[in-house]
Amino acid sequence: MEESVVKTNALTKKYGERYAVLNLNVEIRRGQIYGLIGQNGAGKTTFIRLLTGLITPTKGQIELFGKSGEQALQKARRRIGSIVETPALYPGMTAYANLKTQAQLLGLADAVIGEALELAGLENAGGKKVRDFSLGMKQRLALAQAMLAEPEFLVLDEPVNGLDPKGIIENRELLKRLVTEKRMTIFISSHILSELSLLATDYGVIDNGRLIKQISAHELQSECRQSIRLITPETEKTVSFLKDHFHVKDVEILMNKEIRIFEQLDHITQMNMALCKADIPVNAISMEGQDLEAYFMKLTVSQPLTSSQPLTGGVA
Repeated sequence: MEESVVKTNALTKKYGERYAVLNLNVEIRRGQIYGLIGQNGAGKTTFIRLLTGLITPTKGQIELFGKSGEQALQKARRRIGSIVETPALYPGMTAYANLKTQAQLLGLADAVIGEALELAGLENAGGKKVRDFSLGMKQRLALAQAMLAEPEFLVLDEPVNGLDPKGIIENRELLKRLVTEKRMTIFISSHILSELSLLATDYGVIDNGRLIKQISAHELQSECRQSIRLITPETEKTVSFLKDHFHVKDVEILMNKEIRIFEQLDHITQMNMALCKADIPVNAISMEGQDLEAYFMKLTVSQPLTSSQPLTGGVA
């Protein structure tokens, strides 16, 4: 069975009368690039702080690498590299000196520094002071810092915030390399869906502290894919007709007498007319599908979390 790197049960954090996160049931499996999507203030950073031990939960449980309990979690967190909010870098020091300081804190040999710089694409910038770095280079240095101990799980909070297009591309390519070359599992929180869609294998959608959806990239693509939606009491006969007359191959028969057709989309009118002429009843026919942003906007809720809401029960 595939190992869960992260598994939470009813994870909750409350500040006064407000719930920052409520009953989060999240599972991240080894090898995934898991994207947590939500607007600013949705609870993404709170969830990361809970994962990394920066804050403690009000209620609920966290498992890391199959382990739970305070001592076991402390040990498991040594296998995690993270960047939470603003990277902690010394601007007056060189990139190499920054990494050496962190390596000493972790009890690591200097040999790991060169490898981390190379992996981050900064092998020729080790002697340059951080204050002279672009924002993209600072992000890559922060990643190098997080990777010094060769973590199995990398946690990144809004890693492309403030980056220009070149920096975003560099960041994306680096993360892909970490998955393929280092076999890391990566968690990314972001509100920039267009960028996450180029990286993530799986998604969680969080809104007002609630996890409202977990979905794989494949499932998401299917949900958002453009198609012709056709409802007829004679599904098998309709599909056979469309294959013969419109050479349709990419088609699905769903429940409730529904058919989804994923090709020949510009022939919807001709299909409808041809089916009618063939005395095949069409109860409804329409274009379906939406872009990723519209899909996730449709999922989100808008009611704030207060102490009047119960702490029992899971989320989708």
